Amino acid sequence: MAESIQDGSLRKKAFMPLENNPEVMSSLLHQLGVTPDIAFTDVYSIEDKDLLAFVPRPTHALLLVFPVNQTYERFRAIEDADKPEYDGSGEGEEVIWYKQTIRNACGLIGLLHAISNGMARRHIKPDSDLAQLLKSAIPLKPKERAELLYESKVLESAHETAATKGDTAALAAEASVDLHFVCFAKSEQNHLWELDGRRKGPLNRGTLDVDEDVLSEKALDLGVRSFLKRESEAGGGELRFSLVALGPSFD
Repeated sequence: MAESIQDGSLRKKAFMPLENNPEVMSSLLHQLGVTPDIAFTDVYSIEDKDLLAFVPRPTHALLLVFPVNQTYERFRAIEDADKPEYDGSGEGEEVIWYKQTIRNACGLIGLLHAISNGMARRHIKPDSDLAQLLKSAIPLKPKERAELLYESKVLESAHETAATKGDTAALAAEASVDLHFVCFAKSEQNHLWELDGRRKGPLNRGTLDVDEDVLSEKALDLGVRSFLKRESEAGGGELRFSLVALGPSFD
């Protein structure tokens, strides 16, 4: 699947949309410098326990892709209305959050949210491009952090390579598409965070037990199910979505 261009960016740079395809996302992850023992896996159901059993655990993060519609935009505006713009930076941040300023880059932003936070971060190779990017990003405020990503040739090159590996023909960077990526990740402080580069900052969705990952019943109720229920009820039908999980590799 592709991704939404509704990122609020006033800048001109645009990337080819990524498919929410575990092979594509894992390839990008490993190209940037993540150890091969974790990867993305399709989640075919969040209700069928037999299908959920096929997903390697523990799951560190989920990438949800959904159509941008009036319900989502209205809820986002209402929830963000009274929130200040996030201004966090430094080693004291519970999660690292990236503001999106590149058109059609929400898949990349979602991937960076997934790997930069919680236990997943421990799988970044210390001498990798991603490790250097993260080291540079952590001390920066959100605006400067976004500028770092915007100017990164490493990210741009890796993203371009990954975008051509999907099951469907790659769309042009300027293509108008209506799908958006959101990441749900568990911090090392056991909070479930919704991480979306279009929002004002990271959103704490609740506390998990130490042994609960992002595919646990509680995490799904606090995160993906709550999200999809709101969208489905407002739309009067079943919501179109796809979901991949970041966790142990099958290999």
